[in-house]
Amino acid sequence: RNPCICVYILILPHIPHRSRKELREKGPPKILQELKDVVLVEGSAAKLECRVSAFPDPFIVWYKDGKELKDGPKYRYVFEDPDIVALVVRDGVLADLGKYTVTIKNPFGQTSGFACILVEVPAKVSKGPDNIKAKRGATVVLKAEISGEPPPDVAWLKDGDDIEEDDRVFFDVGDTNTILTIKNAKLSDAAKYEVFVENNLGTDQSFARVDIL
Repeated sequence: RNPCICVYILILPHIPHRSRKELREKGPPKILQELKDVVLVEGSAAKLECRVSAFPDPFIVWYKDGKELKDGPKYRYVFEDPDIVALVVRDGVLADLGKYTVTIKNPFGQTSGFACILVEVPAKVSKGPDNIKAKRGATVVLKAEISGEPPPDVAWLKDGDDIEEDDRVFFDVGDTNTILTIKNAKLSDAAKYEVFVENNLGTDQSFARVDIL
């Protein structure tokens, strides 16, 4: 007698798959990972980014010190799947220093976050001192324009040696310049003078000749 084999076929109803977006809950945007301050070196690019949760997809606007930034060659809006929004600041300059804010908005609400871009600029003598000819007893003033962020350390040298300041020979350092003053000039003050600037990104120097007649 042949054995009887029974086969049961279970037919399940078709259940459509729901997309990832359909599974997400609608609601106001939320920032899951905050923006962080970044340091921008002059001439390079910096990137501010945060991680967000938002459905429907949000509308993003970036601001610098309260002024809206347009997406373009200088400021680039970046969206990275699945949930990263970013701003790339290109060709960094000192003027890029500031507070940056991102607003994230959809029909259910909005949120915002902020961070600062700190700009670092190599120390530089933007304009060196001029050569000077002065009479004995006159006051000699050597002035140089300087820049850098962090603000550079400044030194003045005479024939390669650091100048020791006193009441007659001294120098001042401002935000954008430094001035060496020589009162009651003597023949021994005739020399090659150097202004030297330095910060953690670099050094620079410039020279001038002082002749006493």
